[in-house]
Amino acid sequence: MPFTLPPLPYTPDALAPHMSAETLEYHHGKHHQAYIDKTNQLMTEAGLQGRSLVDVIRSAESDPLRNNAGQLWNHSFFWQCLSPEQTTPPEPLMHLITRDFGSLEALNKKLAEVAVAHFGSGWAWLMLVDGALQVTSLHDGDTPIAHGGMAPLLTIDLWEHAYYIDYRNARPKYVEALLAALINWEFVALNLDGNGIQRANQD
Repeated sequence: MPFTLPPLPYTPDALAPHMSAETLEYHHGKHHQAYIDKTNQLMTEAGLQGRSLVDVIRSAESDPLRNNAGQLWNHSFFWQCLSPEQTTPPEPLMHLITRDFGSLEALNKKLAEVAVAHFGSGWAWLMLVDGALQVTSLHDGDTPIAHGGMAPLLTIDLWEHAYYIDYRNARPKYVEALLAALINWEFVALNLDGNGIQRANQD
């Protein structure tokens, strides 16, 4: 069965004014769908039908398949990292944030620094690695699934299509808005169980 576009966990206008319904229409409805269509095509050509999305990413021998499948998974995870409701990190996530960064403000500053400084397209990540929180970025369609020992907790899309409608080329303003108002910290905390990869997987 081919991969399909997962529905958004909120209505397209729910993230406004920080992320408009027009952005969601293009980002989710067109860009995310395009990665799904291309992944299905390349997966069939590679003889990987019937494999889960995570298996396809880990088994892909070609960069086009790996990158498109990675983008499919990254976007499916990203939508769940956002919420129209203002949330705060619950325990034990807050304990880890305080232990490893000193405060939520310090973590957000680090996430913003890494996201804004990332050259070109890609993703900023908060991950759990060997029991500690780490902030990093990955280029283009790369994903934690392709790297051992990384448990993804939160991601921020740094591709221009994530923010050009609402913020033009002002990535810092986009990142600031997400961190200030849209992060679903309850979903981030849920991923401390190590099952974050499966929450954006498809059979």
